[in-house]
Amino acid sequence: MKSLSKILLAVYLLILLWIILFKLSIDVAPVLDYQTRNLNLIPFAGSSRDNLREIIYNFVVFIPFGLLLSVNLKRANIWRRLALVCIFSLAAEMIQFVLAIGATDITDVITNTTGGFLGLILYDLSNKYVDNEKRDRFIVVAGTILLILFILLRFLFFKVRYQSAH
Repeated sequence: MKSLSKILLAVYLLILLWIILFKLSIDVAPVLDYQTRNLNLIPFAGSSRDNLREIIYNFVVFIPFGLLLSVNLKRANIWRRLALVCIFSLAAEMIQFVLAIGATDITDVITNTTGGFLGLILYDLSNKYVDNEKRDRFIVVAGTILLILFILLRFLFFKVRYQSAH
């Protein structure tokens, strides 16, 4: 189960990078050709319905990061795990800026880190109510099932969209 949880975390992080950098696009050439650098250092600037949707999405998509980090890094305290979430989010935003493939936004770092923090807290709070081994097994099995469903749905959607375009 430990090696599966490490593999799941690695695959999750790769998909998370794919989401952040390429917005789930299979064809990365248009994304790489985008060549626009946007940098926003003012948190939560420009409120709109789309911004609110993105804030919620960023928050939710990072909750599993906190859970999976906790499964894999039991000896690290919550603050070290939180630092890893923040560093990952900051690094992804910096890559976006360097490659000029999206908007680099401090709001994303804040909401990503907050979502990861919720995952860390949920994991730590569950210590009082659930056996550690059962909880970890549940997180890994549920995560694996969700990952497989995500991959199947993503490529099914891509195949349908690709076939209808040609």
